[in-house]
Amino acid sequence: MLLKTFGWSFAVTALGLVAAVIYGGWTAFGIVAILAILEISLSFDNAVVNAGILKKMNAFWQKIFLTVGVLIAVFGMRLVFPVVIVAVTAKKGPIEAVNLALTDKDQYQQLVTDAHPAIAAFGGMFLLMIFLDFIFEDRDIQWLRWIERPLAKLGKVDMLSVCIALAVLLVSSMTFAVHAHQHGGAHIDKAQTVLIAGIAGLITYMVVGGLSGYFEDKLEEEEEREHEEEEEAARTGKKKPAIVLAGQAAFFMFLYLEVLDASFSFDGVIGAFAITNDIVLMALGLGIGAMYVRSLTVYLVRQGTLDDYVYLEHGAHYAIGALAVILLVTIQYQIHEVITGLVGVVLIAWSFWSSVRRNKALAEAEGKATASDDKTEVSSGV
Repeated sequence: MLLKTFGWSFAVTALGLVAAVIYGGWTAFGIVAILAILEISLSFDNAVVNAGILKKMNAFWQKIFLTVGVLIAVFGMRLVFPVVIVAVTAKKGPIEAVNLALTDKDQYQQLVTDAHPAIAAFGGMFLLMIFLDFIFEDRDIQWLRWIERPLAKLGKVDMLSVCIALAVLLVSSMTFAVHAHQHGGAHIDKAQTVLIAGIAGLITYMVVGGLSGYFEDKLEEEEEREHEEEEEAARTGKKKPAIVLAGQAAFFMFLYLEVLDASFSFDGVIGAFAITNDIVLMALGLGIGAMYVRSLTVYLVRQGTLDDYVYLEHGAHYAIGALAVILLVTIQYQIHEVITGLVGVVLIAWSFWSSVRRNKALAEAEGKATASDDKTEVSSGV
């Protein structure tokens, strides 16, 4: 099971590290290894959230997630995305941006750093909406009840999460964005840039998340209808019509997963510049990390980990909320990647520990109930 799920990740790791040695020697080997660990530590919460979505998709779309999705994640977000940032923000052509990334790494790093406020605003708003919609939903299973119960009641107010997100964006543009951090320690007013990028992130979430949610609901309705038609077919002997809606639903959930992964990768790409400004080493290291995140996602789905440890998804969403806030704060202040990674790890570890305690308490209660039933049977002479 382990080799089957992580086999491709192991293979990519070996190839990536060999390529690093060929490209830049053992120094490059060390940099790529560090970047891979950085990506995995920053994106573990991403894997947990992805697993919660991926478990709703069939085996075919899980394979698409591990093939086409990996190409998008590794080559799109970890290689093409940093180049696109430079091309858009510096108003350069794609070829010129690639040439700059390969030949003038210092200037390339400067341009990416200067584009960070827009990146942080877009990713921060997208992730913030994910957290708010989760925390305002009334759930049967609640982790931190003293927080989640009152917030679930507030969540009945229409568009509350959007209003809060817009308020956070407005405050961020009037505070952090006014003294946005730039390359070399300088600060510049980026309020308009942050507002536009943040609204773009909000719109992206509403469009992609809305479509995936719509088709997911339609899929559930169609599955209910299919079940009724199967019962009818069993009685009458008629063939039931084929269902094509599942493909549409899975496609939009897949699209939602890719946008979610892109938002998670922002901090990894930006944080990688603290280690190296070589785009080749960056793509190798972050690409290896991205493979493990995807393999871990599938592993969690196939093992049923989220069903066994029910608070893991809660911890991951709290980590998402923390990451959203951190991204917005980094518009003005620099926050070390170790802190960003530790916040997510601590929250998920806490939720895992809480899940273990819950399972233990349920097992003890079930054991007591069984023992009580046995005593009742004995006393009644059965």
